[in-house]
Amino acid sequence: MIMATFEDFKLNKQILQAITDSGYENPTPIQEKAIPLVLAGHDVMGVAQTGTGKTAAFVLPILMRIKYAQGMHPRALILAPTRELAIQIEKAVETYSQHTDIRFTCVYGGLGPKTQIETIQAGVDIVIATPGRLLDLYSREELVLKDINTLVMDEADKMMDMGFMPQINRILEIIPVKRQNLLFSATMPEKVQKLSEDFLEFPEFVEVTPQATTAETVEQVLFETPNIKTKINLLYHFLADEETFKRVMIFTRTRKNADSVYKFLARKFSEDQVRVIHANKGQNTRINSMNAFKSGDIRILVGTDVVARGIDVTLVSHVINFDIPLIYEDYVHRIGRTGRAMQSGKAISFITEADVYHMKKIEQIIRLQVPVEPIPAAVEIPKTPFDEAQVIAREIDRQKRKEDPDYKGAFHDKKKKTKDFPKKDNAKNKGGKRNSRKKRK
Repeated sequence: MIMATFEDFKLNKQILQAITDSGYENPTPIQEKAIPLVLAGHDVMGVAQTGTGKTAAFVLPILMRIKYAQGMHPRALILAPTRELAIQIEKAVETYSQHTDIRFTCVYGGLGPKTQIETIQAGVDIVIATPGRLLDLYSREELVLKDINTLVMDEADKMMDMGFMPQINRILEIIPVKRQNLLFSATMPEKVQKLSEDFLEFPEFVEVTPQATTAETVEQVLFETPNIKTKINLLYHFLADEETFKRVMIFTRTRKNADSVYKFLARKFSEDQVRVIHANKGQNTRINSMNAFKSGDIRILVGTDVVARGIDVTLVSHVINFDIPLIYEDYVHRIGRTGRAMQSGKAISFITEADVYHMKKIEQIIRLQVPVEPIPAAVEIPKTPFDEAQVIAREIDRQKRKEDPDYKGAFHDKKKKTKDFPKKDNAKNKGGKRNSRKKRK
């Protein structure tokens, strides 16, 4: 049966009114498949790209099942790997519950717990949380979890990548065994498959696109850049076209690179156009920067993968991978920041010679060969400094050894070539040396 409208889900009037107020008319494929299963009480394993509406796929049926405020302790728990994603989920709950009296709160680290504790003590029906802060509040006996009947784990693949498994196991020990479990992820690596087997009971599997598929609305392209200076020059060349590059997210692999890119762009375009966010930035700074980007007050947001899964902006024109990620599934999440809500977008990636290995792995995951475009003639391509060339060479050696344990390295190859030179040349040299010694005598 094809669901044409949200009325087909038999949601209550308050939730339907909130959906209408938000401007949504038709459910997305993940919502169409998942919502009836969640409403029926099944455990669900959902795999969908970012930007496909999977947050509403679990928030709407949870609100329908809770219906109204009751008691003092939470009945639904939603876990998220980052505070940014937790805040995004909280906003979805706020949007869809606006015509109900359902109480909710979002708890995460980076801020003092005092305000969060006060909200919990006033009574709450839904808790959205990062694992660390949830366990902290539980250990303080400020949060009672005995009434939890629905547990959601969002972005499960990122949970695994960030090493949250010990905290998750602890949480599973302290919440009721009899509950509904919902597991959502954009990719389905082996570790998430194992988690689903341990975590879900006779689950219904919902997959609206092949695992780790990138959105069709996103055009992808690669530029082969020999060094970081070329990356900087190419980045400036693109961003100077403000008409085309209207709202841009730039991803780097490290906080150091994020800060360096930000400082360069702030000098070129002024601080009014660009912000940077990563794990070293304070929570209020990160929230304010994200809000400024969402509202259009700034044009460029630079960050590490901490923001790849925690921001929902429908009009991001471009995602630029200044560095491609080493956790390959993060490529899907990064470029999923553009091309959202059926809008078109473009993802541009800069790769050095050392990144070719990683890009091939990414292409295997997304089952797509990303086209390479030539660097525009107007962009200066400086010579690679010796130190940077050495770093790239060592990384390529490491990659080759990883694929072939018998590989001895580039230095060994050079030594082998030297041994292959004709012996007569060496003999002449030796003879010449002997003769010169005799003359000196």
